[in-house]
Amino acid sequence: MRKSNILVVEDEREIGLLLKKYLEVEGYEVVCAEDGEQGLKYFNETIFDLVITDIMMPIMDGIDLCKHIRKVSNVPVIFLTAKDEEVDKLIGLMQGADDYITKPFSIKEVVARVKAILRRYLELSQGIIPVAVLEAKGIFIDFTNSIVKKNDEELTLRTKEYEILRLLAQQPEKVFSKGQIFEKVWGSAYLGDDNTVMVHIRRIRNKLEDDPNEPKFIKTVWGLGYKFTLKDETDE
Repeated sequence: MRKSNILVVEDEREIGLLLKKYLEVEGYEVVCAEDGEQGLKYFNETIFDLVITDIMMPIMDGIDLCKHIRKVSNVPVIFLTAKDEEVDKLIGLMQGADDYITKPFSIKEVVARVKAILRRYLELSQGIIPVAVLEAKGIFIDFTNSIVKKNDEELTLRTKEYEILRLLAQQPEKVFSKGQIFEKVWGSAYLGDDNTVMVHIRRIRNKLEDDPNEPKFIKTVWGLGYKFTLKDETDE
């Protein structure tokens, strides 16, 4: 099995080398870049499984780098920043980041977060469905390039929305509980009484379904959870 490849983009050379050292001890392959422009160049040249990037950097900052990455890839992104305000965290996550770590940080914490996110990402990328493209009933999903279209029009899905759709669509007719969806997509324990999954399902339906109130693709299985289906109601 190949080692997971990690791109570290950090303008403070000492921090970048420290991350590289400890992540390599854990068995990862690590490439370092010292600004966002260089990081994007490396990203376009190599297949990476995870990107760790500082937010405040010269030439191209981490948020712009993440925007460029999200145009072509669903690879997980962790932001590093010296800022600790909640608004900065929310802005960072809205730009497509999967996690957010504030400096100064514990190396053990970084390694633990990297392991958790990579485990979730690699589980979702194992090619459960035997084809790279799903196309039926006006819906087109390119699992390789993370492209979703409805009636030939490309849809804009947030990272977690796409990951939920991919999880369900790669295993059609399989019912996933809210807890299973949360744990597979967010990579942490589901504590119950949380509307996070339901809100994301509603957003996906608003984009994917002709009538979100009468969904054809993402069905609610009452008392159990959700499933993706291409069957007509008359087939059930």
